[in-house]
Amino acid sequence: MKRVVIVGGGTAGWMAAAALSKAFGKTLAIELIESDEIGTVGVGEATIPPIRNLHLLLELSEGDFLHAVNGTYKLGIEFENWGDLGEKYFHPFSAHGVDTWAAQFHHFWVKARQKGESAPLDEFSLEANMARANKFGQSGERKAAYAYHFDAGLYAQLLRRISEDDGMRRTEGKVVDVNLDPESGFIESVTLESGKKIAGDLFIDCSGFRGLLIEQALQTGWEDWGHWLRNDRAVAVQTELVVPPAPYTRSIARSCGWQWKIPLQNRVGNGLVYSSNHMSEDEAQKTLLDNLEGKLINEPRTIRFRTGRRLKQWNKNCVALGLASGFLEPLESTSIHLIQNNIIRLVKLFPAEGIEQSEVDQFNWEVKQEIEYIRDFIIAHYHVTRRADSPYWNECREMEIPESLAHKLQLFKAGGKIFRDNNELFSQPSWVAVLIGQGLLPESYHPFVNIKSDEELRELMTRVKAGIAQLVSPQPSHSEFIELYSRPPAS
Repeated sequence: MKRVVIVGGGTAGWMAAAALSKAFGKTLAIELIESDEIGTVGVGEATIPPIRNLHLLLELSEGDFLHAVNGTYKLGIEFENWGDLGEKYFHPFSAHGVDTWAAQFHHFWVKARQKGESAPLDEFSLEANMARANKFGQSGERKAAYAYHFDAGLYAQLLRRISEDDGMRRTEGKVVDVNLDPESGFIESVTLESGKKIAGDLFIDCSGFRGLLIEQALQTGWEDWGHWLRNDRAVAVQTELVVPPAPYTRSIARSCGWQWKIPLQNRVGNGLVYSSNHMSEDEAQKTLLDNLEGKLINEPRTIRFRTGRRLKQWNKNCVALGLASGFLEPLESTSIHLIQNNIIRLVKLFPAEGIEQSEVDQFNWEVKQEIEYIRDFIIAHYHVTRRADSPYWNECREMEIPESLAHKLQLFKAGGKIFRDNNELFSQPSWVAVLIGQGLLPESYHPFVNIKSDEELRELMTRVKAGIAQLVSPQPSHSEFIELYSRPPAS
């Protein structure tokens, strides 16, 4: 296995190029093919904390990264109108309050609420309090968990520079044909519009929704999830900043979908994800434009998508990444994370001596498990709602859901318990934030909570809130922190 060919650039292609170049250096010949004539989707600008691990692998400093991509910090997501109209809650990147070995903090909060505690659960979150104060910092005993917002186009350019510095080669061109070995069915080469053929041992398909290699050439197959996740369109536009950038993403539920607001250093990324069965393209654009602040920087554009996954992400000698492998709407900012994890899996299972089917099967099993767990988490946002103001929300609330999700919801409703399966991405704090935030309150709590008297329980609530306030108070504003830590790199 000496030649790796990546078809397609964008975030997925250049993440793969940068990571493989850094991991294997000059022991692999890595070539990326992309055409300047083919645009990328490029609206994904919000991430989750594990992206920082990728940057460690790439030896990319935070300051250099933020400066190169107009990046800002992200402490979580604020959800508005999801449980019901007028309600909001915050999904932070770490647990609420202080956990014990037997019961998480939300069990104590459930009992305290029954005893008269009026503060919502997210008031016991460091990240939520820091975000709503528009602050960011890392001083004090406890550090906030965070990720980033950034310009996806600039990020691809940064990764390209890293890749080329490590010996990767870029070829300009449009792939017009995929040439298969007649006996094995493996990909031998791709043919460019110029007539040039580029051969490889392993091909990585980053061609977007088209799936040029994984689907059009290898006919891998598709599993559709549109019956659970009804949205199939997004309209996106950029606006000028009118207020300092906030350190969190906003997700605002609309009549048949949701709107995102993602602040960068120099602009705001906006979009509306919606169902074309419930809203026309003109209505979607009007809904988005009527709910924007600041002047438009570009014209709105509509993106069509299908929610689901390829039946295999690794088929023969082709690995699909990004949109070519499947799609989950960006409600919880998981798109870039899935690319990253699949690249890391490929590095760990890299077929140095040739394709080994057991390694392919392991890769596909892990990818299937991960994306299905994330799928269930996304479905929960739509299903656990009290909204009844439109046919769309009625359908979401009343739909049949996967058995795996139904079990989780029943377990939580009965006693507030959440268990993490097979190292799934979203662990107990995330599920608790969303389910309680959208109005699914447990009917009981863990009996361990009863070791505290009512007075001790009130003191715990007061102490946690006071401790968070002490941590938040001395932190600088988000803008001040960015100014300090995203300066241009030294020449």
